[in-house]
Amino acid sequence: MSWIVRMIVVLPALAGLLGLVMHRRRLVAAAVAVSVSAYVMVLGLIQWVAPARAADIDSLGSLPLGGGLAVPLHLLSDRVSGLVSFVVALVVLAIQVFTVWYLRDDPRYGRFAATVSLFAAGMLLLVQAGDLVLMLVGWEIMGWCSWLLIGHDSERPAARRAAYKAFLVTRVADIGMVVGLVALAVRAGSTDLMAVLTASGHDTALTVGLVGVLVGVAGKSGLVPFHDWLPDAMEGPTPASALIHAATMVAAGTYLVARLFTLYAEHDGARLLLAVLAALTMVYAAVLALVQTDIKRMLAYSTLSQIAIMLSALAAAPAELGPGAGLSHLLGHAFFKALLFLAAGWLSVLGGATALAALRGRLRPTGALRWATGIGLASLAGVPPLVGFFSKDTVIDAALEGTGAGSVVVTIALLLTVALTAAYCTRAWLLLDTPLAVVPPTGTAAGPAAGAADPAPGSAAASPAVSPAASPAVSPVAQPDPVVPAEQVAVVTVADSADDAEVERVHAHGHAPITLSAALVVSVLAVLTVVATLFLASLRGGVHVGVLTALVSLLLVAGAAAAVWVAGDRGRSDVADRVPGPLRDRAVRGFGADTAYVGIGRAVTALARLVVTLDRDVVDAYPRATAVVARAAGRVGERSHRAVPSLSLLGLLGGVVVIAILGVTAWR
Repeated sequence: MSWIVRMIVVLPALAGLLGLVMHRRRLVAAAVAVSVSAYVMVLGLIQWVAPARAADIDSLGSLPLGGGLAVPLHLLSDRVSGLVSFVVALVVLAIQVFTVWYLRDDPRYGRFAATVSLFAAGMLLLVQAGDLVLMLVGWEIMGWCSWLLIGHDSERPAARRAAYKAFLVTRVADIGMVVGLVALAVRAGSTDLMAVLTASGHDTALTVGLVGVLVGVAGKSGLVPFHDWLPDAMEGPTPASALIHAATMVAAGTYLVARLFTLYAEHDGARLLLAVLAALTMVYAAVLALVQTDIKRMLAYSTLSQIAIMLSALAAAPAELGPGAGLSHLLGHAFFKALLFLAAGWLSVLGGATALAALRGRLRPTGALRWATGIGLASLAGVPPLVGFFSKDTVIDAALEGTGAGSVVVTIALLLTVALTAAYCTRAWLLLDTPLAVVPPTGTAAGPAAGAADPAPGSAAASPAVSPAASPAVSPVAQPDPVVPAEQVAVVTVADSADDAEVERVHAHGHAPITLSAALVVSVLAVLTVVATLFLASLRGGVHVGVLTALVSLLLVAGAAAAVWVAGDRGRSDVADRVPGPLRDRAVRGFGADTAYVGIGRAVTALARLVVTLDRDVVDAYPRATAVVARAAGRVGERSHRAVPSLSLLGLLGGVVVIAILGVTAWR
């Protein structure tokens, strides 16, 4: 089993390096990326299903750091790491296959595919690690690769800004991660995970360690107040968004906390902090998702909310139940969120943009894409028998079984989030699947009479204002439909102006007909979203749904969906339009979180400049003053001296020479 574990980590890393070397040869780069991903998926499946009575520990050697700190560099193989590795590799394979089509006209496809492979290697190293140092290495690899993937379209300023924003925010939070892992290692006298989990004493070091790790997790997972980088990360290509949001990076924090669950279960303070952050994030992000005007940003805020749900399970579940509920939602979320992002990428190519106004009614004539998107949204909303229903209700049931203030806070937030999630999923489905009602201009002879029935779905008259050609093989060009009401044209025009960069990105990445393999990937993910509950059954506590929990959840989902249906006039209007304009604009922009980040950055820069000034003009003033005084004294002495030898000095020197000569002569 040890060689399988090593290959799961090593092969994606080698694929990434080989892809970078061969990035100019597209076919070779694609073959390496896809084939290695498929092989790693098979290895992950073997690791998961292979019989093992206990965890298998494989040592890669040790680092001689001294000071009594052992760094054994262990890899840990068990059913949990095997299942998570299998799901991660499966999602990465789906993304690699889809990317071959999505970036078919991108000259930098080879670099992108190689970076995805390296990103996967970082996540898989974190999953297989039984040592804190290896966990940190995998954690940092993902951070660097996310910067490259988000900023892939580096010619666009928005993409560069989003990449640097993600990098800086997560790096600041990673300070806490490093401090936390060091504190835990010092407390145990070793970086070995088992030693860390079984160590005793040093409560202060334990508190610092657990809180520090939570700070790092909050940064990578996008918990408040580190959340605003994740929606901006949508500037990257859609496959990058699917990779970061589905089963890597943002979900890595959940896996890390799950591995340390034994310690968190015994520390009420750290768990309460996690519960508050998770509860605040899940509700706040779900509210913002409800009013977004861009489908990718809606999915990004949805990810923030769902990651918080995973972490809330770890914050509220009783110790005897274990981390199974949180891991269950992590795995279920990986399937339906990867499905939704890839489906959104497919749809954005058909519509030429990601603005919801531009995609209005685009799903209706798309067949497989339509039902795949419907399954993804239904699973996200928690509709049975899809995996999202079971994983989400398992989290709610675990929170109800918990005790303490954290469990109460989490339970209330979960119930609110269930309703909000169903609301924004219903809104998204109605907007994407319901064509615009067409109203002929007043006094126009041509066109249907006033009050006529809506045109057939998918017809030219039913097309939204941003209307590409009917065939995805033709370049989608934004052309206002003359029969659309003026107010609708105005709305779409505003949406287009806000998404110009996204339109350019979609155009730049090609819009040829989707290949069979890429379409098959979306369909397979849809099927897995239906049957993935079978995977969760292998986790202890992975599927645990109570009758009362399920009933309350279904009532909340049905009630929220019905409310959106009625408020949106059965899909004829956008329910988010009922929110006052200024308030909605602020919500779409994240209530000024980006402005706050900029303000903090400027404050830090100003403080740094002040420190430099004080260091240069105050602290260094004393030694510089000594040198200045000595230099001045030397110049004064130099100016007071005529620089011409006196007769007495010449006589003295001559006498010394004469005496020396006489002394030597007399001595002989």
